[in-house]
Amino acid sequence: MEEMSVGKIIWLYGRPCSGKTTLSTSIAEILKKDGKQVIILDGDDLRNGINSDLGYSLDDRHENIRRVSEIARILAKQGYWALCSFVTPTRELRELVRQINNESDLIMLNIQASLEVCINRDVKGHYKKAKMHNLSDFTGISSPFEEPLTFENTIDTDKLGVEEATIECIKLITNQNNI
Repeated sequence: MEEMSVGKIIWLYGRPCSGKTTLSTSIAEILKKDGKQVIILDGDDLRNGINSDLGYSLDDRHENIRRVSEIARILAKQGYWALCSFVTPTRELRELVRQINNESDLIMLNIQASLEVCINRDVKGHYKKAKMHNLSDFTGISSPFEEPLTFENTIDTDKLGVEEATIECIKLITNQNNI
């Protein structure tokens, strides 16, 4: 019987429009070329389906992250590499991800971008709507984004293009997993 490959959870968190989804897609391409089974779990996609019953209150955010963490854990146990792109705006929510998932299966990547850069990247107009009070509980405007206490595993997308940021992510993933 063939041994099942070990899966991992790569959790990309940061402000809306920091580059999480773009980097997840780019990282997935590289991991697939390396023979990994990859699934992308993206906040926007899951909020249109399995988490469509949730809003953006702190309680709803907690449930959103809890559900996704459980799904990612199941996928990793089955040998998949789950790339999770979620704002995960508070330290408490990031700790929840760590509690649900086995530390050896999880890599947290802080996708860092200044609020100004994120606002300039916002093609959906969410920041503008939030500033005009037409979008409640929006991270960075009417809801907090707590910076991590340490900036270990931080990718600064203010300074790096997609290709450079992807390379830095792959280096972090590789170094932490001896692959």
